[in-house]
Amino acid sequence: MDLAQQQSLLGSPVAGEAIQQQVTALRAQLAEHNHRYYVLDAPTLTDAEYDALYRELVTIETQYPSLVTADSPTQRVGDEPREGLTSVRHPVRMMSLSNVFNKEELDAWAQRLLDAEMPPSDEAATPRFVAELKLDGLAVSLIYENGLLTRAATRGNGKQGEDITANVRTIGSIPLKIPVTPAADSPPVPEVLEVRGEIVMPNAAFIKLNKSQETAGLKPFANPRNAGAGSVRQLDPAITAARQLDAYLYAAHALEQSDTDPSGYNPSPINVAHTHWQTLETLAAWGFKTNAVKVPCATTDDVMAVITEWDAKRHDLPMMSDGMVIKTNHIGWQQRLGFTAKSPRWATAWKYPPEMKTTVVNEVLLSVGRTGVITPVADLVPVQLSGTTVQRASLHNYEELAKKDVRAGDTVWVHKAAEIIPEVIKVELDKRPADTLPIPEPTECPICQAETYRREGEVALRCSNHMGCAAQVQSRLEHWASKRAMDIDHVGPALIEQLLDNDLLGGPEDFYTLTAEQLLTLERMAEKSAQNVLAAIQLSKQQPLSRVLVGLGIRHVGQEVALLLSQRFPSIEQLQAASAEALAEIDGVGPKVAASVKDYLEQPATQQRLTRLAELGLTLTEPINELADKGSNALEGHSIVVTGTLPTLGRSDAEALIRLHGGKPVKSVSKKTSAVVVGENAGSKLDKAESLNIPIWSEADLLAAIKQEGPS
Repeated sequence: MDLAQQQSLLGSPVAGEAIQQQVTALRAQLAEHNHRYYVLDAPTLTDAEYDALYRELVTIETQYPSLVTADSPTQRVGDEPREGLTSVRHPVRMMSLSNVFNKEELDAWAQRLLDAEMPPSDEAATPRFVAELKLDGLAVSLIYENGLLTRAATRGNGKQGEDITANVRTIGSIPLKIPVTPAADSPPVPEVLEVRGEIVMPNAAFIKLNKSQETAGLKPFANPRNAGAGSVRQLDPAITAARQLDAYLYAAHALEQSDTDPSGYNPSPINVAHTHWQTLETLAAWGFKTNAVKVPCATTDDVMAVITEWDAKRHDLPMMSDGMVIKTNHIGWQQRLGFTAKSPRWATAWKYPPEMKTTVVNEVLLSVGRTGVITPVADLVPVQLSGTTVQRASLHNYEELAKKDVRAGDTVWVHKAAEIIPEVIKVELDKRPADTLPIPEPTECPICQAETYRREGEVALRCSNHMGCAAQVQSRLEHWASKRAMDIDHVGPALIEQLLDNDLLGGPEDFYTLTAEQLLTLERMAEKSAQNVLAAIQLSKQQPLSRVLVGLGIRHVGQEVALLLSQRFPSIEQLQAASAEALAEIDGVGPKVAASVKDYLEQPATQQRLTRLAELGLTLTEPINELADKGSNALEGHSIVVTGTLPTLGRSDAEALIRLHGGKPVKSVSKKTSAVVVGENAGSKLDKAESLNIPIWSEADLLAAIKQEGPS
């Protein structure tokens, strides 16, 4: 078939060899200059010269659409706005860092490493630590397959995050293809590579964004971190591109394909280097931008010298920094040291002292939480602190209040603990008014007037009316509906307060018996709003067991422990039947937490509540683990497409289940497709399946087929 025949059949011109070579050369030139501009900060072309090359490539790709590839510089901004961000599972868990705040804590951390296991002599010869400036941004995971960027995700809860691939492709310092500039001595790029780092918004971009917000009459962002996190989660990649984000990478490992892991990859990564320092050099050789401030250190005294030097210098950097990250250099030692439930033992973060300012205390208020803890809170004359207006600051407890002796009318120093929570540091006693009085410790709850008490060994003062105190009841219900628990949209503190005032709520189970008629009796509640509330409540019934455990507010059980419990015992019946010893054996739980969980589950009131929640239709299982406990051949011979956002399963989770039970997950719909599993916003794949009369399944149909109870 000659060229003219091909053009006639395809309906568009076919590029000859010369055109293809021209496109390849243009892409190489543009990639090289992108690298010099965004990564090396050493451009060799003027903007006009770069634009001319770019326009030439656009012209050719417009004329020959078949030449457009995913790694072309023209595809950094090109995706249409999306309906929503989907959830993806990380092949290797993304952890957070522990913190140290002084030299003593840093030395104690280093000593724990030495006490754990001394490295062999060959490892001792390398610098023991690497100190890197801690950038105040958003952690990101990038996956490259055969050198091409195929996925980018936020950290999320560490095990799964949000797919932000389309947005990350707009960030100039992140290569679409590696290596950008192959170095003669650089190691080969693994077939499947995961790179991790931090996405940041430079200060100049932040100032520009806030000016545009103010010009448009919109609320300015509080700080570059929040603005950057919001920018990378935009549904329209063009908005992300306009925000001028940057990225600095610090970790890399090879992945192997897996048919059993939900992420699609073997969860045992292969490091690309023997030391962290070599990893940074390798990343740079592959075209990634790495931290400009990275220093090898032999001792913690060397680390402290770096920390001291950059405490002052960091304010002159083009981006925000709130500390220094210190890592054990040798990868082998990192692997032996391992992880706690939340963070690596081989790394920690030094947090620089936060900004402090003075203001005046108007009065000391009392707050009662969901567990009955009574917390004194300083109501302040508003003050700007770390980018936000602070009007209240926690005084923690009455022991702390007595120690600091904070009184109404005092001038106090305030800061943000961990740069998040406003806190009173100390009182300027020489400015204290003469008529101030110490704040007495209450003997009664300020809300229900019940007697206060302390648990043995604790400093927290509590209200004794656990079941009847209105503040505790409301706080527990707010916790149940919160994003970290059942994530019930349209149900916030104001609505819950109204429901309590009208005797429509007593416990979390009462959410699921509310009717439209009841809601319409409330102030400012229209029919549409009532339907939105009821729909959100119904949707929350599908939340997995781990979310229910968080919502119940069991002592010592947060999101991390709830996931550990539900992964080991994926139904409420299994969890209730488990002994305290079995619970304590779970890595990351331990005897204290196990005793608290067992005690809570054995209470008659708890058992009644769980029974009632089950009757009302709540899931009370962890569906992924329940089905993935062992494989089967239930889907053998079936090719299945998953599209859209499923109610409880991430797309990678659903595809992993299909593989585990003998099926083959495929990406495109054809006549050979056995079924299409459809979620919200399914799009063109659903249309094609319907046109080909291919069976359409819901998530429930898929799970039923795996259990051999439904479609197959």
